[in-house]
Amino acid sequence: MTREVKRVLVAGAGGFIGSHMVSYLKKRGYWVRGADIKEPEFKDCCADEFVLMDLRDTNGCRRVTKDVHEVYNFAANMGGIGFITRVKANVMHDNVLINSNLLEASRRNGVERYFFSSSACVYPKFKQRKPNVSPLSEADVLPAYPGTPYGWEKLFSEMMCRAYYDDYGLETRIARYHNVYGPEGTFKGGREKAPAALCRKVAEAEDNGTITIWGDGKQTRSFLYIDDALEATCRLMNGEYREPLNIGSDELISVDELADLIIEISGKTLEKEYDLSKPQGVRGRNADLTTLKKVIDWKPRIGYKRGLTKTYEWIKQQCTRDKQVRPTDKIETYPITSN
Repeated sequence: MTREVKRVLVAGAGGFIGSHMVSYLKKRGYWVRGADIKEPEFKDCCADEFVLMDLRDTNGCRRVTKDVHEVYNFAANMGGIGFITRVKANVMHDNVLINSNLLEASRRNGVERYFFSSSACVYPKFKQRKPNVSPLSEADVLPAYPGTPYGWEKLFSEMMCRAYYDDYGLETRIARYHNVYGPEGTFKGGREKAPAALCRKVAEAEDNGTITIWGDGKQTRSFLYIDDALEATCRLMNGEYREPLNIGSDELISVDELADLIIEISGKTLEKEYDLSKPQGVRGRNADLTTLKKVIDWKPRIGYKRGLTKTYEWIKQQCTRDKQVRPTDKIETYPITSN
């Protein structure tokens, strides 16, 4: 008897993590349906089926969740710190609609497991006030006080996932991602995050030139390379742990150190200047991976030097390509509304 091929929906398949997850699952023998308001910007989609749709639409969500065993939800209206501190109402409105519609549609269509991509932005602002910050464990989320509306929306959606398990038995899995980065992600236009933004600035800078860093450079984060994020996510999805789980790195690095490493990778000599008028988010954020290592027996494998080298080389290629496009050339663009 042949084993039934597992059928999955990747919502947000046009975005960064979602498009990588489609490829990851396809290589492992899954049948994959992708859905998003836009197609992948930097790669051909290898999904068995791709549905171009608005996931804020209730009926559309019911259609794309039919006949699948699992749903991976990466869809979101989001971006880096500059975006989520400027755009608030639309972020909350759009994401609550996407998440509630997909959860209800999954319940109605008998989906077996549902994955929700949450964020480290759910953690309280008052626990992230210094660069040398203590790692945040999952229990640190309470008492709740996220620093952005985006964080509040993610926390609400986590609770909604738990409610759907409690009331309907829908098996939900929740990852609190800590700054996932890598090739084939947004690197310009205002929605890019720190690693991509710095890689772009370094790639565009002339040797012996200058790059501008938002804030004073002393703010700290931990970053996780995309390949590590995919593996950890699938381990979580296939396991029995139902509580929110940090998926990230516990290697704290300052934005200054991040920029220095990217400059080193580039082989250029560059000066740094600082713009204190720009948003920089919390002063420090790091991930406690104690529970992660226990429940899925995993830890990050790709260090900053290796991951940033791959990311920088890809972004440098994109910047070179952009320079070669004449101003009169037509460039097709899509609204970016996915992770």
